[in-house]
Amino acid sequence: MSDWQDAIDRQIGINQDRWVAVRRHLHSHPEPSREEFRTTQYLARQLEEAGLAVRVMPSGRGLIAEPPGQEDRSRIAFRADIDALRIVDAKSVPYRSCVEGIMHACGHDAHATMALAAALALWESRRSLPASVAWRAVFQPAEEVSEGAMEMVEGGAVENVRGIIALHVDPELSVGRIGHRTGPLTAACQEVRIVVRGVGGHGARPHLAVDPIAAATQLVTVLYQVLPRSVDARDPSVVTFGCIRGGTSPNIIPDEVELLGTIRTFSGRAAAVVEERIAQVARGLALATRSEIAVVFRQNTEAVINDPEITAACVQAARQVAGIANLEEIRLPSMGGEDFSGYLKHVPGCLLRLGVASLDRPRHSLHSPHFDIDEAALAVGARLLAHSVVLLSTWHGSRSA
Repeated sequence: MSDWQDAIDRQIGINQDRWVAVRRHLHSHPEPSREEFRTTQYLARQLEEAGLAVRVMPSGRGLIAEPPGQEDRSRIAFRADIDALRIVDAKSVPYRSCVEGIMHACGHDAHATMALAAALALWESRRSLPASVAWRAVFQPAEEVSEGAMEMVEGGAVENVRGIIALHVDPELSVGRIGHRTGPLTAACQEVRIVVRGVGGHGARPHLAVDPIAAATQLVTVLYQVLPRSVDARDPSVVTFGCIRGGTSPNIIPDEVELLGTIRTFSGRAAAVVEERIAQVARGLALATRSEIAVVFRQNTEAVINDPEITAACVQAARQVAGIANLEEIRLPSMGGEDFSGYLKHVPGCLLRLGVASLDRPRHSLHSPHFDIDEAALAVGARLLAHSVVLLSTWHGSRSA
C-alpha cells in the first residue's frame, strides 16, 4: 500500500464513529427536494471548520468544497445528493426520522456522509498525496425531482473539472461489494402529461355527455398494448402511467381527466418513436370518443453513460478498496433515472453502485419506508471516492495506476 492510500484509509478509519453519527443526524433530520437549507449548512460548517474553501449555492441549497488555492487547476469532482423523500419512516431505530412524512429512503444521507468523509480525508492527507491531485466535492440538492444537477452546473460545479464520479447505495448488493458498468447505466426519463377533455353530465345519461374517464381508460389500455410492439425490442423502453385524476362523485361524469406517466428509454430513436405513437393514439381516440386529448412531454433526465476511461480508473480504485472478489460487473442497465447525467453533458464521469445490504437483516428496496443501510458501508464508500480521485488525477489510460 502506498503512502497516500495508507493516509486516506487511516483518516477514514479512525473517524468511523463520526461518520456513523453524521449519517444518523442526517437520517433523523431529513429535508425534501428544494428545501435542503439546514442540511447544506450542517455540511458546510464541518467542511469550513476543517479549513476547506466552501461555496454555498445562491439558493442556499447545495454547496461545493475544495482545497484553497486550487482555483485555476484542472480537477476531479465527486458528487453526493442530499435530498430526502416524502415517505413516512416506518423503522423503529434511535435515528428514525424526526420529520413526519419525510425520510431518507434512497440513501442520500449515506451519500452525503461518504462524500464528507472522503473530502476531509483527502484534505487531512494532502501532504501524502501526489502533487497532481486536485479535487472538488459537490453536494447537490433536488436530485429526486431532477433539478439539482442543473442548478449545481449553473453554479460552477464543473468549472475546471475534467472528470466527475459518484456512487449510489444498492440494497441488492451485500455490504462491501461494489457494482460497476461501462456505458449505459440508467435510462433517460421523460414525463408525459395527458389531459382528456369531455362534456360533463349525469351518470344515468351518458349519451348526453362525452365521458373523459372512458376515453382516458381506453387510452391507457391501448398504449400499453401498442407501445411494446412499436419500439425495436433490442432498444429497451418502458412507459408507465402512475396517476389518473378525474371526477368527484360516482354519479357525475366529469369534464376532464388528467393522466401522468413516465417514459424510460436509452436512445433518442426509441424516445422519438414512443412520443410519436402516443400522439398518434391520442389523436385517434379523441376522434373515436368525441373528446379532446392534449399531450405534453417534459424531459427529466438523460441517460447516465459511464465513460470507459474514468470507469476503468474507478474499477482500479474499487480493487484497492474492496478486493477483486467483491467487484461485480452490472450486466444490464437500469430503467431507473439519475440526474447525475446532468453533469455528464459537460464532463465525462462514472457512477458506481455500493452494496449496503446487511447479512443479518431483511433487505428493503430503495424508496421503501423500511429502507436502511449497514453502516459499515460508509467507510467503504468514502475510501472508494477518495481512492478514485487520486487515481484519476494520475491516470494515463488503461494502464494500472
